[in-house]
Amino acid sequence: MTIVRRTWVNLEARGAANNELFWERKMKKLLSASMALAMMATPVFAADVKLGIILGYTGPIESLTPDMAMGAELAISEANESGEFMSGTNISSVRGDSTCIDSAAATAAAERLITSDKINAMVGADCSGVTTAILQNVAMANGVVMVSPSATSPALSTIEDNDLFFRTAPSDARQGEVVADILTEKGMMSAAMSYVNNDYGKGLADSIKANFESRGGKITISAAHEDGKGDYNAEVAALAQAGGDILIVAGYLDQGGKGIIQASLDTGAFDMFFMPDGMIGDALPAAIGPDLNGSIGTVPGTDSPGAAKFSDMAKAAGFAAGPFAPESYDAAALILLAMQSAKSSDSQVFKSHMMKVANAPGEKIFPGELAKGLKYLRQGLSIDYVGASAVELVGAGESAGNYAEIEVQGGKNATVGYR
Repeated sequence: MTIVRRTWVNLEARGAANNELFWERKMKKLLSASMALAMMATPVFAADVKLGIILGYTGPIESLTPDMAMGAELAISEANESGEFMSGTNISSVRGDSTCIDSAAATAAAERLITSDKINAMVGADCSGVTTAILQNVAMANGVVMVSPSATSPALSTIEDNDLFFRTAPSDARQGEVVADILTEKGMMSAAMSYVNNDYGKGLADSIKANFESRGGKITISAAHEDGKGDYNAEVAALAQAGGDILIVAGYLDQGGKGIIQASLDTGAFDMFFMPDGMIGDALPAAIGPDLNGSIGTVPGTDSPGAAKFSDMAKAAGFAAGPFAPESYDAAALILLAMQSAKSSDSQVFKSHMMKVANAPGEKIFPGELAKGLKYLRQGLSIDYVGASAVELVGAGESAGNYAEIEVQGGKNATVGYR
């Protein structure tokens, strides 16, 4: 009897242990399943989202890029401070030098940003030629979204991009119309034109010529110039021989465009200039001096409430709301808002949300209101990002186009109207 009883007790104890082990294993399985379901229901974000800011920190527009970069980084700081971006995910920026004109260097810089720095998207590039090179050789190959604040070549409107390329600056197809309107309204019906020999210069020159001549004007000569030369007297001699009421210089303010203007003034060939967007910046009037007074130009810009708000924010942050700085802020902001809308920092996922957050319908979002926009999107509500440049994405994802009319007065660029 004693032996039987011990056996019974041992069996009872063993059964209890097995039962406890059974329920322990069952609970672990249930917990694992619950965790898996939770992970499926909740978006999983990277620990850190990175934006590459690839601009021409060296090259023919290097005087413009510091404010452009700080504009993009201002949007990043604002989103970080809000705490609303992707459940508190931190955003950082990494700069890369496009040089504006060296496609090989720009491509290598973009490749490093993607492969080494592991960026999720790019603000940039700036100039049209390097932007095209980066898009075709790097962004499309790696499936990375890029938003240019300043590449304006009309060719970028129809380029194959796998829906990865956007721009907050308008196409030069639109700028050509504005230039032609201003010239004819001022009674200037003939013009010589010098353009930088690249995608930007050629596209803009073609647009200006077509629009100006359709309004009855005459382009007496349209000649290319190269950047980086020490002497532009030969180019200016040909322009002077053709003549015109004004010389249009479709180039860059820190190199060839400046050289054409200075040589024209030195030789007396021209004393009145039209300067499209690549020529607008504080550095040019400072370099040329009083002889530039009275010359005119165009640059993307608007008198919208968002522009005024951004100007105040830029001043408080220690930089100027100069050419393309508002568009740079908007480029970064749109990327972050699209990520929030898609609940993903994967370019292949959020690229389809870019147009959605940029356009109506939805709550209008201005500079300084990214927290509001991010919160609305988190709640599943719609927004219409107006931003600093009154951006409205049309067509294949480019700004519809607003321009400030510029006149050089007292050695400074002054805005005298909007188009």
